[in-house]
Amino acid sequence: MNIKLKRTPGIYLVGFMGSGKSTVGRALAHRLGWSFFDIDHEIERAEGMTIAEIFDTRGEDEFRRIESRVVMQHVRSVECGHPAVVALGGGAFAAPGTRQLLRENGVTVWLDCAFDVVSRRVAQETTRPLARDPHAFRALYLARRDTYALADVRLALGDEDAQTVVDMLLADPLLQ
Repeated sequence: MNIKLKRTPGIYLVGFMGSGKSTVGRALAHRLGWSFFDIDHEIERAEGMTIAEIFDTRGEDEFRRIESRVVMQHVRSVECGHPAVVALGGGAFAAPGTRQLLRENGVTVWLDCAFDVVSRRVAQETTRPLARDPHAFRALYLARRDTYALADVRLALGDEDAQTVVDMLLADPLLQ
């Protein structure tokens, strides 16, 4: 494993909603014997409400503030030598401060999932506030791609299963 991961053993999965960050993250953490954390689930647990409820009652700016705080807590734990795979919410990597913190404290991985796949995965869900409007959903997908491209590793994905994605990731030279 590379020297950066030996120093700060954190792998941070970024990408658009529905790209498989949570599913792949669990499988990757299991394979590595590391802890797994899903930032959205951590926020819901800490706040006692769903992401959609936070957006609806407090707004996106407040959600992003909470999200940054929760990400920081997990990065600090990784810095203290607690290896973890962390699945971030789709917008977390867009915040420059969060992005820099993650890149300095582990490896960031973009699960670059095709739009038709993420669209199909979230089509029936009502829990994703930024997916409610199909036109805005597509525009957001396109707008975030340049930011996601700043990740250390990019995996171009279709509809592969989680174990295949983990194999692809672990074969990347940056993780050797």
